[in-house]
Amino acid sequence: MSASLELYAVGGLPMVQPGDDLARLLSDAFAVEGLVPRDGDVVVVAQKIVSKAEGRVVDVATVTPSAEAVQIGAEISKDPRLVEIVLGESRRVVRTRPNLLIVEHRLGMVMANAGVDQSNVAPEDGVHRALLLPVDPDASAERLRAALSETFGVRLAVIVSDSFGRAWRRGTVGVAIGSAGLPSLIDLRGKPDLFGRTLEVSIIGFADEIAAAASLLQGQAGEGRPVVLVRGLRWSAPEAPAAALIRPAEEDLFR
Repeated sequence: MSASLELYAVGGLPMVQPGDDLARLLSDAFAVEGLVPRDGDVVVVAQKIVSKAEGRVVDVATVTPSAEAVQIGAEISKDPRLVEIVLGESRRVVRTRPNLLIVEHRLGMVMANAGVDQSNVAPEDGVHRALLLPVDPDASAERLRAALSETFGVRLAVIVSDSFGRAWRRGTVGVAIGSAGLPSLIDLRGKPDLFGRTLEVSIIGFADEIAAAASLLQGQAGEGRPVVLVRGLRWSAPEAPAAALIRPAEEDLFR
């Protein structure tokens, strides 16, 4: 484990638009900030700008809600068009209550509204739009990792982060929904603790911990700092994508 870390919020990014070359925008922003990525740095990128660059934007006015979406919308006081978008991104509905829709996302994550979000998404010609998660966040992270590593000539890792609520605690925290170039999980089972006792259940959500640290600088409102460079981390575990963080159904006592 590292004894100290440095985290840098990267400013200077323009408003990201569908089709933008996000790796180039990040490279330009590093230059503006005078940051030169080093070998082993981790670049944490907020999901919103990844989704925007990948065109994961839906014009809410174009959506025709199904009967199920209309029913759920009436029960939880949500726009049935938004509910329809959520259902389209989901495997199943897990829980509902007024103004809350918890689903199992098509990627396996159990989350509110399937990650469909309208915050920090500018209307276009007065039309409200909704933003979806990337189709494959791990692949998005790998594309950014490869492009940035090539540009700077160093070995980088990339995390695509999002803010999640938690079932047993209030408040949202940053988590990794995509990663490349690092171990999202570090399995300590079989290793000794401080007093030589063999660890039996300890598995670290390494990528989630990095995402949470970066979230302290990114913010979750109007801060406009969607990218954080993390320096000083060390690891020896094999690389694993963020998909490895999702608990399999057979291990889930509450599903």
